[in-house]
Amino acid sequence: MNLRRIIPALAGVAATAVAFALLLPQARQAGALLLAQDDPAQLSDLQLDTALGSADGSHAGMVIEQNVAQALAGGDADLADSFVALARERGVSIAPAVSEQVAAGLAEQNSMSSYARRFSRGLVTGEIEDGASLSGTLVGDLFVFGDIRDAVREGKRLVTGEEADRLVLGLAGVGLAVTAASYVSAGGVVPLRAGLSLVKDARRAGRLGAGLSAWTGRAARDVVDTPMLRQAVQRVSITHPGETARAMKAAFRAEKAGALVRLAKDVGRIGEKAGTKGALDVLRVADGPKDVARAARLAESKGSQTRAIVKLLGRGAVLGLTGLFNLAWWVFAALLALFGLLTSIKAVIERLTWWWLRRAKRKRARRAFAPAQSGAA
Repeated sequence: MNLRRIIPALAGVAATAVAFALLLPQARQAGALLLAQDDPAQLSDLQLDTALGSADGSHAGMVIEQNVAQALAGGDADLADSFVALARERGVSIAPAVSEQVAAGLAEQNSMSSYARRFSRGLVTGEIEDGASLSGTLVGDLFVFGDIRDAVREGKRLVTGEEADRLVLGLAGVGLAVTAASYVSAGGVVPLRAGLSLVKDARRAGRLGAGLSAWTGRAARDVVDTPMLRQAVQRVSITHPGETARAMKAAFRAEKAGALVRLAKDVGRIGEKAGTKGALDVLRVADGPKDVARAARLAESKGSQTRAIVKLLGRGAVLGLTGLFNLAWWVFAALLALFGLLTSIKAVIERLTWWWLRRAKRKRARRAFAPAQSGAA
């Protein structure tokens, strides 16, 4: 045997070793993502390592400062502060001037005059932009003003054959059902009430994601009792708001509203931990109630950093892991390359061992043949 049989095996070792070295980093990252897919906080940390790079490098600081500048230019000091909190948590250095600009923006946003103006707008119009306008909206909703307004408006459209927003109608009905309990146990039900108001406003303003909008529309369809609603709309009376509220409440099947209630609770949890705008950001990108539930877990872990994480990573990393097949393929390819490397090494060892044994056998044969040949001579 000569080296011609060993050279192909050595080439196989080299090729599989290079392939395994190239695949290993990707496979390690993919494996970590697969293991963390049920933990939104850990998953976001892994994705941030890629999006921001090394926490000690200048790239992470540059990315965060750019996002802070964009947020301040858009008048969103809350988002800018979320990026500052993210930088502080990850040990990323940002310029002191940037922190001062964010503090000034927050001070202006939280001034008494600005808060009062946004509170009044939320109370009157029911439009939610931040915590102040949400507080105003909640005051109206807790006194059933907002829910009656929405239920009557959409109910009239429904019973007259016009196009009605069944989602807003269903959410208003759920709000009427839970408002009485809000007075009894405000600490436990107000987050639910806030979640309902947020979802309803996001729907009206067109800020509800397409997938989540379709799901909530289907969930709200079974809540409305159309014949009862027709009777309630006909008996609407401005001078007797209590009777109107009871009649409208009777037109909604509270026992059918479990899915909407769970969604509203998750949205309320996000609002408590990440702020009103954080909850609206989630509703804009969520594709279904599972995404919202994952975002609630993320908000409970990351708090004020949640808005920055959602802005940087989007739904794929924060609200639901996508590309599972591709991630699994990286791991499989690395394992396949490792198997090829081990197989190639085994082939080289076997061929070298065979060559060495054949060589040793020939040497023994020559040594045994040499005395006989010399005696014959």
